[in-house]
Amino acid sequence: MLKITVPATSANLGPGFDCIGLALKMYNTTVFEPSPGPFADGGNLILQSFRQFYKMHDMAIPGVEIKQDDNIPMTRGLGSSAACIVAGLMAANEMSRTGLTRFELAQLAAGIEGHPDNAAPAILGGMVAAVLDVDGTMKYVKTNIPDEMAFAAIIPAFELPTERARAALPVTISPRDGVFNASRAALLMASVMSGNWDNLATATADRFHQPYRKPLVPNMGEIICESLRRNAKGAFLSGAGPTILSFVLKSDASSFISEMEKFLSGLPGGWKIRLLEADNEGALAEWL
Repeated sequence: MLKITVPATSANLGPGFDCIGLALKMYNTTVFEPSPGPFADGGNLILQSFRQFYKMHDMAIPGVEIKQDDNIPMTRGLGSSAACIVAGLMAANEMSRTGLTRFELAQLAAGIEGHPDNAAPAILGGMVAAVLDVDGTMKYVKTNIPDEMAFAAIIPAFELPTERARAALPVTISPRDGVFNASRAALLMASVMSGNWDNLATATADRFHQPYRKPLVPNMGEIICESLRRNAKGAFLSGAGPTILSFVLKSDASSFISEMEKFLSGLPGGWKIRLLEADNEGALAEWL
């Protein structure tokens, strides 16, 4: 049997739309066990990705059964879809003995998703800035998150499908907003790499997607403002939402969680906070 463990991910981190992401210590685990007979069509996203890997490499698809232990909430902006894709691809790579590298797997996963912001950190770990070049090749830079930094995931009870969140985005943006986001995305990556946490309140600001998704996430603006007021270094909509993620120094975490829980208790939406550390290692494959 083969066990694949994949971390949750947060994409965009404010201004890094479709290109910056972060791996978090919240995991889905899937156990793959060979089964007799041919692989059946259909199945969930894990099995679809597993099958796609074999088809890409012109290999017969083996029979397999899976057991899932899913801790990443679905349709909450924490990379549950990417985790499924990564699990299927990593399992197929191991079981077929193809021997693709982590980078090659990340490239495949990003191609399937259409953008690398969740797929790259899910496999590579840490915080990753990545793009798919004109020829489809992924270019990336990864940085590990220092131990002093944690992340407060503020997760509501309601869901927000990615398709709905993407449908809210405008077709075009102004040059002014383009400059705004490009400058903040550059500042974000440079600040995390240098440990300049005081830049993050500015660096996590966004004009590409958050203003347009705000009506879909009740109290989003208030929660972000309150997070910053309660000593979060930066706060932003995680991926397509509706989860809101905050950079929080571990030394401030206890008071931050306590104060934010009181604030959130007065809001509708069933908001809960979970303090998470960054996962700097990425997805793991283990033979049992």
